[in-house]
Amino acid sequence: MDIHIGDKLKMKKAHPCGAFEWEVLRVGIDFRLKCTGCGHMIMIPRKQAEKNVKQIISPDAANNAEKE
Repeated sequence: MDIHIGDKLKMKKAHPCGAFEWEVLRVGIDFRLKCTGCGHMIMIPRKQAEKNVKQIISPDAANNAEKE
């Protein structure tokens, strides 16, 4: 999976606050993710994060869609 810092990940299950999207703050053997709903930050192993990702929303794709 090609995940970069600044990408937003849409997960299969919602966070207890109700948000499905997480912002990627750190990549490596594990990810540091920030909930876009409440701002809670977690460290999660890469394998577990990649298993639970439903969609990757990159900031570049969002900017290109707005321009069109």
